[in-house]
Amino acid sequence: MAGSSPQDRLPWGPTRAQWERARRIVAGMTLEQKAGQVIVAGYHGTDAPRDLVRRYHLGGVIVMGDNIRSVDQLRAVNRSLQQEARRQGREWPLIISVDQEGGTVARVQDGVTEFPTYMTLGAAGDPELARRVARASGTELRALGFTMVFAPDADVTVGPSDPTIGSRSAGSDPELVARIVQGSLRGYAEAGIIAVPKHFPGHGSVPADSHTSLPVQRASLELLSSRDLVPFQAAVAAGAGAVMVAHIDVRAVDPGTPSSLSSAVITQLLRERLGFSGVVVTDALQMAGAAEEHGSAEAGVRALLAGADILLLPDDAAALHAALVRAVRTGRVPHDRLDEAAARTVALMLHQDASAAVEPSTSASALSYEASRRGLTVVAGSCEGRLVGSAVRVLGGTASDRARFTAAARAAGLRVGETGTVVRLLGPGSAGGAGDVVVALDTPYVLASSSATTARIALYGRTPEAFRALVDVLTGRARGEGRLPVPVDGVRPHAGCA
Repeated sequence: MAGSSPQDRLPWGPTRAQWERARRIVAGMTLEQKAGQVIVAGYHGTDAPRDLVRRYHLGGVIVMGDNIRSVDQLRAVNRSLQQEARRQGREWPLIISVDQEGGTVARVQDGVTEFPTYMTLGAAGDPELARRVARASGTELRALGFTMVFAPDADVTVGPSDPTIGSRSAGSDPELVARIVQGSLRGYAEAGIIAVPKHFPGHGSVPADSHTSLPVQRASLELLSSRDLVPFQAAVAAGAGAVMVAHIDVRAVDPGTPSSLSSAVITQLLRERLGFSGVVVTDALQMAGAAEEHGSAEAGVRALLAGADILLLPDDAAALHAALVRAVRTGRVPHDRLDEAAARTVALMLHQDASAAVEPSTSASALSYEASRRGLTVVAGSCEGRLVGSAVRVLGGTASDRARFTAAARAAGLRVGETGTVVRLLGPGSAGGAGDVVVALDTPYVLASSSATTARIALYGRTPEAFRALVDVLTGRARGEGRLPVPVDGVRPHAGCA
C-alpha cells in the first residue's frame, strides 16, 4: 500500500493499522455477521445476488461460468454487489472472486485476453514474463470488479499420472514452479487483486481428482517437503496474502482426513512449518473430497476449526451459515477462532481496497502471443527456418482448434486445404498421431507416442495467439524459445531451442 513502510506491514500484506482496524470491525459484529464474513458462496443466474449477500452477511461470492452473459453484465453485477455491501455499512470491499488461471481454467471467456496454460510459462522459464502476464490478467479482472483470483496454480505436476492439474502447473521441477509462482504473485499484487496460490499441500502428485473423490497422497513428508511444498514456501516468502488448501488425504500428516479439514495440515504444516500467517481458503466445499463423508455444511465447520479462514463454495450458504452460528453458540467452535478468521478476511480486503488501480494494457494480446512463442518448444526438428511448405493440411484437434489454426495460417499467407504439409494437432486426451509436424496443444506427453517427419512441437495452449505463434515458427518467422518443463518418455530432458 502506498505510504506504508515494510516495517509497518504484516508478512502477508496488510499494514498493522489495517489489522488492528479489522479486529475492531469484527469486535463490533454480531455472531451472524461474523459467521457470514468467512463464507464465500456461489450463486445462481446472472443477476446480482444482493439478497443472498445481505441475508447471510457474506464475506463474498465466487463467479462461475454460468453467472456470466457478457463482460458488461458481469461488470454491472460486481458493481451492484459492492454497492450493496456499502449500503450494509461495510468499510471494506466484498470478496468477488473467480477461477481465472488461463488455459483450461478461465471462467471469463469473452471480453478479456485469452492467456495460455501455466505450463507455457514454465516452458518459457522466465519469472518476469510470468509477472507481466499476471499483471495484465489481474488488471483486466480488477477492471471487471473482481477483488480476488484463485491463481496461480502452485502445484508440481508429476507427469501423466496426474489426472487433474496437468498443464495448469508450470512443470515438474519444484524450483522452476516456485520461481514462476513468485513472478505471478508480483504481477497480481501490482494489479491490485488478491491472488490465492493453490492447491496446498499439492494436487499435482495425487492420482485422483478431488472434485469426485478424496485423493490419497502417499508420499513421505520428506518427499513432500522437497517437491510439493517448495512452491508454497516460495509463495509465503513472496508475501502471499492467501493460500488455498485442497481436499487431499495426506497419509504422512493426518491419515484419513481431508487436508482442508485438518489442523495438522493447516495449522502445523502451513502455518507453523511454512510460517504462513495470512488467509487460508478452502477449496470448494461442494467437492466430493470435502463433502462426501460429512456434507458441505459440516465440512465447513470442521475446516474453520482446523484453521481455515474462508469457507469457499458450500452446497448451501444458508445451511453453512446456520451450522457455524450453532457451532459457536454450543461452544464447539470457540468465539476467538471465528473472530480470528473474520478479522484476517477483513484485513486482507482492507489491504486490497487500499491498492492503486492499474489501467488495462492495450497490448495484452501481444503479451499472450509473446508468452506462447517463448514457451513453444520444438521437441524434435530444426530450430531455424521453415518447417512447412506454402500449403498445409491440418488434422486432429477440435473444430475450434482447426479453425483457429486455419485463420492464423491464412493470415500468414499459407494455403490450407486437402494437400500440403500435414500438421496434426493433438489435444487433451489424444492417444498420439502422425504427420509431417505434430503439435501437442496441452501437456506434451502425447508426443512420446507420436511420429513426425519434420518436427514435434509442444505448444501448451490453444488460444488464437498460441496458434499465431505456432504458425510463425512453422513458417520460420519466429523461433520457439521454450524448453520442456516436464519429462517426456523418449525425449531428452529439457529439450527445446532455448
